[in-house]
Amino acid sequence: MNRKPLVSIIGAGMSKFGKHTGLLTRELFAEAASEAFSRCPKLQPKKDIKALFIGHMGEAYEHQGHTASTLADWAGLVGIPATRTEAACGSSGAALRSGIYAVLSGLADVVMVGGVEKMTHRTTAEVTEYLAMASDYPFEQFHGITFPGLFALMATSHMHNYGTTEEQIAKVAVKNHYHGSLNPKAHMQKEITIETVMSSRYVAWPLKLYDCSLITDGASCIILTKPELAQKYTDQPVHIIGSGQASDTIGLYERKSLSSLQATKIAAKAAYEMADIKPEQIDLAEVHDCFTFAEIMAYEDLGFCRPGEGGKLVESGETYLNGRIPVNTSGGLKAKGHPVGATGTAQTYELYLQLTDQAEKRQVKDAKIGLSQNIGGSGATAVVHIYRREK
Repeated sequence: MNRKPLVSIIGAGMSKFGKHTGLLTRELFAEAASEAFSRCPKLQPKKDIKALFIGHMGEAYEHQGHTASTLADWAGLVGIPATRTEAACGSSGAALRSGIYAVLSGLADVVMVGGVEKMTHRTTAEVTEYLAMASDYPFEQFHGITFPGLFALMATSHMHNYGTTEEQIAKVAVKNHYHGSLNPKAHMQKEITIETVMSSRYVAWPLKLYDCSLITDGASCIILTKPELAQKYTDQPVHIIGSGQASDTIGLYERKSLSSLQATKIAAKAAYEMADIKPEQIDLAEVHDCFTFAEIMAYEDLGFCRPGEGGKLVESGETYLNGRIPVNTSGGLKAKGHPVGATGTAQTYELYLQLTDQAEKRQVKDAKIGLSQNIGGSGATAVVHIYRREK
């Protein structure tokens, strides 16, 4: 594991996730950008930052397009190239890839990457409709299936193939709510019991209300630079040492298996090979638990356990804060919240805190290597990044 890092993170910021009545995405992003700048006081944003890449899923929520230029304005970065990336819930994970490309190309020494979404002012029916646009229109949306239904199909397939239980799936929610209770920026900061999850109403069997991530407002961002320049700006850079992105068919009906996400497997393989590490070397991970079952699939697709053993892994307690491989110490999408365009770089924000020993009550002891997995839609996009603290 001596390969040169791709890029280095020198600052990161995140707004409080939750319901922000009266605020616009631009204001939430300005909050996140302000924190990122404050964490890197040697940076001169207007002078040093040469490009902005923003993950933002859709114009429908605020009837507002042209997001990247709008956010550049409100972050005080007017004049630089500002580009939006869209990959459904994986939008800012894809934006991070774009930022890495920009630095590696030599066109920009320092770039800002982030994401944003404002969702809570819309009704649940409206949000469900907007999110469904990330699925296949003629063969999925048109027939009325929504994302709870799509992930329920994957969950039932896994249950049939491996004997995974509703109780095991529910334990993901219990764990992530515990982690969220330790995160002052999480949308939901309360612990729950297995009985709370199991007694909640079904949304799409076997997924219940407490198996579903929250409709949330929020923004997040990170600042990247060349590894050789990182020490110019901070004594605590976090290096990105592996990156992978892959796609799959947009419709579940064309996939060979509903029990795993092929795009995650491909992206993870590329990231592991680039970083020259193996899954067992990961100290903690932030994975895309849009539904609790998605986290169980992620355990398996990322190599933290064998296929079919994800339910047993969460049941064992090994993915808790003090376990062998803590997963979603932020609270995950389940408790931290899921403002879809902001999720990918919010995962990076958590890993930045962890790898610089700034995660406070949820700090993973001696964390050196982290991983993030951000997916779009029902897994038609997957982005995996691997991070290493400064030696």
